[in-house]
Amino acid sequence: MDVFHISAEQATLQPDLSDSAFLQGFLWIDSTHEEVSADPDGWRSKVSALTGTQIFDPHLIDIANLAHPSYFDATQDYAMVVFRKLMLGNVPEPIPAQTTHKRKIPAALSKLVTQPISFILTDRALITVRNPSSRTVAAARVRLLEYRSRPENGSHANRPPQSPEELMLRLLNAMVDQFLELRQPLTHQLDRWQHALLDPRRPFKDWVALLEARIALRRLDNLCEEQHDAMQELRDHFIDTRALRDTTAADINAAIRAQDLLLVRVNDVMEHIARVLNHARRLEASLESAVQIHFSAMAHRTSEIMRTLTVITALFMPLTLVTGIFGMNFVEMPLLKQAYGFWVSIGAMSTIAIGLVIFFRRKKYLEDQADLEPH
Repeated sequence: MDVFHISAEQATLQPDLSDSAFLQGFLWIDSTHEEVSADPDGWRSKVSALTGTQIFDPHLIDIANLAHPSYFDATQDYAMVVFRKLMLGNVPEPIPAQTTHKRKIPAALSKLVTQPISFILTDRALITVRNPSSRTVAAARVRLLEYRSRPENGSHANRPPQSPEELMLRLLNAMVDQFLELRQPLTHQLDRWQHALLDPRRPFKDWVALLEARIALRRLDNLCEEQHDAMQELRDHFIDTRALRDTTAADINAAIRAQDLLLVRVNDVMEHIARVLNHARRLEASLESAVQIHFSAMAHRTSEIMRTLTVITALFMPLTLVTGIFGMNFVEMPLLKQAYGFWVSIGAMSTIAIGLVIFFRRKKYLEDQADLEPH
């Protein structure tokens, strides 16, 4: 567990809590899932000693649950957000032992593996519980500590967060941006599949990877919906609690402006999530359309083959009838003992074949569908 004291001037790691400067700013308590799972009661006692807030047992269980979906909950003392983020640089989930075929997941889709990060928000503290390999939190820690060496820098881009809510929204925004970065490789991968599906020269064989892509996109769709719902409830929480805070604030206008800035940040995070959600749905719809076009093309090709076979069969049926008649075992048959009988039968069969070809041509049974389209 790492404790940061963040003020308007600097961020301090493991501060002296007895210092009078501790009264200014707020705390950021950064923990890992392993710390919580190893000793839940001990971890809760440490948090309570630092913040004066007692975390309820159901929320403590949710924090330790690595499969928990994104959601929001609030009590009178604190608000809790569970947000699933991408596991960058980690391997995909293991393949079940009962799988009989080899799963071929493209590189872009193998990155859609997520992990939860929990935020507990109090008046003067932000508590995060995360995976130890979280790059977003590690980068935020580095930026905060680097700010100590240049306290004279007062730009908005480099200033420390002014409240636990702002710090949480900065972290959430960085996590959502990781999903936005996946849009281009996902689009390129599905574009390649669409061209492969519609390529008449080679049959498409990568159906397993295509199925995995559809499952991954549906999982991304559900993930974004859960994230959006959690952020919507967080936004409603900020709106509902603003009136209570404004009545006790010394400067009502400043408090309202600070809350409006938080709402702007929440809306920005929600807008980014909505962009990822819409993109995932567009990709899924494009994939479904490509599959439908592929099967339509296959059905059209099968129809062309069957038409050709039908024409050939129609041409040879009367010829087979003629040869069958002359092959009957009768003693007396016309033309059977005549010298010109063979040529008469060949001529008759040729005439029937040519007549059928002319008939099929007039009915446009033998023309290619591409020649029928207007130019």
